[in-house]
Amino acid sequence: MLNTVRKTIVTNTSPLIAIVAATGDLTLLNNLQLQTIVPYEVAQEIRSGGGDRLGTQAFNQATWLEVQSEPINIAPYLLNTLDRGEASVIQTALNRQIETVCIDEKAGRRVARLSQLKLTGSIGLLLKAKQDGQLDSMATAIQRMQKSGIRLSQGVIQFAMARSGET
Repeated sequence: MLNTVRKTIVTNTSPLIAIVAATGDLTLLNNLQLQTIVPYEVAQEIRSGGGDRLGTQAFNQATWLEVQSEPINIAPYLLNTLDRGEASVIQTALNRQIETVCIDEKAGRRVARLSQLKLTGSIGLLLKAKQDGQLDSMATAIQRMQKSGIRLSQGVIQFAMARSGET
């Protein structure tokens, strides 16, 4: 029997919501063999809108997510630069020596790079799923995201379409 090594990522709120918008749930993360850590602060953000908010139900049903049960002590420079969710993602990755974070927002990505962390985001995860045969259409995923109110720049859309081979 092969021992499958699961890559570990720490994720922010936006990618989780975007994946739900694109695919209907979060099983894609589990299918990609990702050990997905969700900081307490991110879980609070997702649940704050109640059960009707996009992503909340799917998040609560994804029992395989590793949701942290306690807030963490976040370095002041992170809190002064980012929102609490992004700051907790970066701090969790640094504390636990996890090399990859999943953040979509520009400021969070910049600070993660400055913190010597590797990055992915919702589009990166969708591209990986497409490459692994777990996503039929990047165009459809992007349309679903936009229909749900997820904003994507034209550059990001063009990048995703080109990388997925759907141009």
